[in-house]
Amino acid sequence: MKKKLLAAAGIALLAVPALTLATRAQDDRKVAIDWAPKPDKPQDYTGVNKVITRLDDVLAKHKGQTDWTEDAIETERYSAKWISMAPGEKTRTQFFADDRTFWVVWGGQIRFNIQGQAPFVASKGFLVQVPLRVPYSMETVSNEPSLRFEIARGGTMPAYPAGDGEPMPAPKNGQHYVKVSYPATLPAGGMDSYTDKNKPYLDFMKDVVEKYPTGGSRGGLFMGDHDNQAAIIRGMGVPIPPATNRGHFHIGNDEFWFILEGKIAYEMEGKGLLVSKAGDVVLALPGRFHRASFAPGQMDTRLAFNRSPTMQHNFAEDANGRQ
Repeated sequence: MKKKLLAAAGIALLAVPALTLATRAQDDRKVAIDWAPKPDKPQDYTGVNKVITRLDDVLAKHKGQTDWTEDAIETERYSAKWISMAPGEKTRTQFFADDRTFWVVWGGQIRFNIQGQAPFVASKGFLVQVPLRVPYSMETVSNEPSLRFEIARGGTMPAYPAGDGEPMPAPKNGQHYVKVSYPATLPAGGMDSYTDKNKPYLDFMKDVVEKYPTGGSRGGLFMGDHDNQAAIIRGMGVPIPPATNRGHFHIGNDEFWFILEGKIAYEMEGKGLLVSKAGDVVLALPGRFHRASFAPGQMDTRLAFNRSPTMQHNFAEDANGRQ
């Protein structure tokens, strides 16, 4: 009997440090408490900006067409759209002056010609980015139309290299084109470049899904600099959290996600629970609480776009700075 009591006491003593360490780790988590500005009334979803753009609806709208564009997001920060391009069609060589341009290829095959890079062919699941002022062009090289999701800076239009024999681009969106000169070297001008963090492309289906079919790679940044971020967030589905877990909101900045794989469950302030699937796009407007979680049943991946890696996430006061 005495041995049993001593054994039980030993187990209890062993358990105490573990509990103490767990409590200490939680208590040592550095969390700041402040007063964050939040709109009295959340910004409305209007025009092309929907809380969720379902790819099935977009494809049904353009059934039977080969060349079409469908706007999905138009905010101060982002201009995002679906673009279908018929076999053999190509874009004019162009670039964006002050921001990276990003694509998710979702159908067919596209040959990308990016200055300074060897041409490559991208198919479904390729993530592609081009640094600012780097000229590029695209061509559909498959026997079927190509489909891509394009993300650029809100309200901007591309520039086109002069002197290539092409005519002046047509006016659009209340803007017209004029010939200009600008410095040819950074930082005041010139082309930006790729880095170890910002590479030309990633074959998500091959390099992530096939390589880690049951997990093992959460993802990480594919695009990241002082003013651009695209983060791959991957994991196995989990039970959907209760609606009392509101997630977080951002001050003055919108955030959106492209669903790359599986399903993602969103709790969106004023909109309730939304379950999205691969190809869908979900938008959280500034000041609106939102929570994203891996939906039960499969591997899930979302590609998160926000203005910078340092954007503040504002959680409920009692949430300890986490979801």
